[in-house]
Amino acid sequence: MTERMGKLDRLLMLVHALADSSDGLTLDEMGELLGVNRRTAERMRDIIAQHFDLDEFMDDRRKRFRIRDSLRRVFTRPTAAEVAALQAEVVGRREAGQEVRARELSGLLAKVKGAFDDREKRRIEPDLDALTRLQRTMVGAGPVASVAPETIGAVQQAILAGCCMEFDYASDERPEARWRRVIPYGLVHGPLTYLVGKMPDRADQPVYYRLDRMMNVRVSDMLGCAPDDWSLDDWLGESFGVWRDEKQHVVLRILPHATARARQWRFHRTQQTENLVDGGIRISFTSGGLRELAEHLFTWAGDLVIESPQPLIAMMRERLAAAGGMLDGLRQDQDTTCSVVAVAN
Repeated sequence: MTERMGKLDRLLMLVHALADSSDGLTLDEMGELLGVNRRTAERMRDIIAQHFDLDEFMDDRRKRFRIRDSLRRVFTRPTAAEVAALQAEVVGRREAGQEVRARELSGLLAKVKGAFDDREKRRIEPDLDALTRLQRTMVGAGPVASVAPETIGAVQQAILAGCCMEFDYASDERPEARWRRVIPYGLVHGPLTYLVGKMPDRADQPVYYRLDRMMNVRVSDMLGCAPDDWSLDDWLGESFGVWRDEKQHVVLRILPHATARARQWRFHRTQQTENLVDGGIRISFTSGGLRELAEHLFTWAGDLVIESPQPLIAMMRERLAAAGGMLDGLRQDQDTTCSVVAVAN
């Protein structure tokens, strides 16, 4: 064993000794156990104190030390940064209007905090206060929809029971609610929460159902669950976003000046990258959801070229034309200004 490994071995031996001893160890006892002098034992104790809650108490005018909790407790205790991250997520979900998701995470946060004893609370509070005061989850523009807690509870219950879901459902295309019975294939959380469901005894693919549009939700008496070989991740990867249409092979050519940005960006979970001679890169993937993809590509204007497929190019032209309608008022103002200037001249 090398000298460095020997030091690590002695340090770990001391950690276990301090955790296993109910009476604690003095510095002399530590040195005797490890075969080192008192000064070395002091240095090792100081290192251990940086990572463990080390109790110090007097016994017959001698200081004794022990690790207060079991080693399992030490290594599973959340840090201030971890608790603050969870709390920031709770606040962000609530501000985004995702109350059900926020309530679930808030319950977890309360349990994590409740597991701390008084000493742990005193140790973590200063850091936790600072981190929670100056840490937030950014909430961007997006839909706000209220979901009843019993709705998501019923979906989860159906998944666990291996039963179908029954509910009345309304959509933009069909505002009148219609009864549905579907096999729950999964829950997808985001700005909106969706049930992925498939009608039983039909060859159709699963589709999305918005939880905020589901009414009279209940667990069905009919059994139904997703096949064992069903992969929610693979299904999500078939589309760019929520909209699902015919999958297309997408090819995007990133211009040389934007390659640094593109290398730190994910267009799709299955994307492949090819380096080009001019310093640009070509990114390709297969996906549906061309409208959402086209709208996303607005943020890359001037930085990339859509090489294929033609349906995506046509969709981009359509969205560009639709976007131009937002500028009619501005054009009118500009035309008026030009006319005034012309008359003044």
